[in-house]
Amino acid sequence: MDSRHDRELPLRERKKRETRQRISDIATDLIGKRGFDAVTVAEIARAAGVSPMTVFNYFPRKEDLFLDRIPEAAGLFASAVRDRAPGESPFAALRRLALRLLEERHPLGGVGDTFADFWRIVADSPALRARAREGVEEVEAALTDAFGEAGVADPGLSAALAMAAYRTVFVASVRRLLAGDPVAEVAREHRGRLESAFDVLERTAVDG
Repeated sequence: MDSRHDRELPLRERKKRETRQRISDIATDLIGKRGFDAVTVAEIARAAGVSPMTVFNYFPRKEDLFLDRIPEAAGLFASAVRDRAPGESPFAALRRLALRLLEERHPLGGVGDTFADFWRIVADSPALRARAREGVEEVEAALTDAFGEAGVADPGLSAALAMAAYRTVFVASVRRLLAGDPVAEVAREHRGRLESAFDVLERTAVDG
């Protein structure tokens, strides 16, 4: 998780990020081995060498220990719109982000060699499924703000359409991974569906 940006942060902030990442990594490992319901926050805290209160300072809910990228997703999607290139439409900026995440096999990109195990755990836990749905709503809210700042006529509708398109492609690929389909094949078709989805979104924006 180290990056040039992280290295430029003040020492206190870097240490906080490192602690958060360590807790999340340990939680993911324990939950991956035993399942979400079988692991307690107290166990995660002991393994990370911190108190349960410290865990909750970083992660308000147990589900956030496993689905820890929701804030990152909200930030990435909103930043793609806010920091888009001159003359680039918000949907074009989101397309570029989605394709980059896929190319990098980023956890938010939808397709990767180890993603099936992660999503199988989510699928097996009602609490994680519910939190994932809330996460989509949080990303949509951040995207609505960004579309509003971009001067889009109906930012809420545009954000909802973007999230619906991305989620539809994402979920279809996750299901294929869970079914055991080859990652390379899923990635290729995921890219094609993303391109088609954003083609529709951009035509809708122009037509609107």
